[in-house]
Amino acid sequence: MSTHASGPSSSSGPEGSPRPVVTVWEEYGSGAEAIGRAIAEQLGLPYHAQAFSSEDIEAEGAPPQDQSAIAQTIQSRVNLSQVLAAMSGAFGGGDGMEYIDAQRDKRELINDNNTTVRRYGEEGGVIVGRNATKILATRPRTLHVLLTGDVESRVARAAELAGISLQQAEKRRSQEDKVRAEMSTSLYGWDPRDPVHYDLMINTGRIPQAAAVEAIIHAVKATA
Repeated sequence: MSTHASGPSSSSGPEGSPRPVVTVWEEYGSGAEAIGRAIAEQLGLPYHAQAFSSEDIEAEGAPPQDQSAIAQTIQSRVNLSQVLAAMSGAFGGGDGMEYIDAQRDKRELINDNNTTVRRYGEEGGVIVGRNATKILATRPRTLHVLLTGDVESRVARAAELAGISLQQAEKRRSQEDKVRAEMSTSLYGWDPRDPVHYDLMINTGRIPQAAAVEAIIHAVKATA
């Protein structure tokens, strides 16, 4: 799913240079959607949301009778169950044919995601998650941002935005931080929690949203 902000339709900036890209990885509740949309709007660039929402990931761990809701919420995206199945199968569980099938599924998932992210990269814009930080690591005019914060602040923000209890938000945080990191390490072989992958790391528990947006935009304009 992606949402395009208003802006020039060309995929190139001044003198044919590529349009800027901001990749964003967040720890749960760090405000990536609000910050990412604000950056995209101010820069006149597309905004590309995460492939799977918090609700998708929470539903994946729900009791079997609730599983029908998953397909309804992610019909237009790669099925989260398929991603997790490819991850678990890739570690060698099951017989030889199951392992081969899992490896094939894993390659297809990676290829599909790579194609999507590189297309977004050609358009320019803000890309949240999707392993874009890894895939576009060497792309020019690309700023890689990690949003983080203390657990209490992140849980409180997430609970307020989603209209859920602090207890439910904490349960989501515990599950989501783990699942998103495991997707990256299993499918792409990198740890998105390691700050070495980023140009800018912002603690949104201490830095207000407006200041975070301003800092990122300033860094984008300074990025070669």
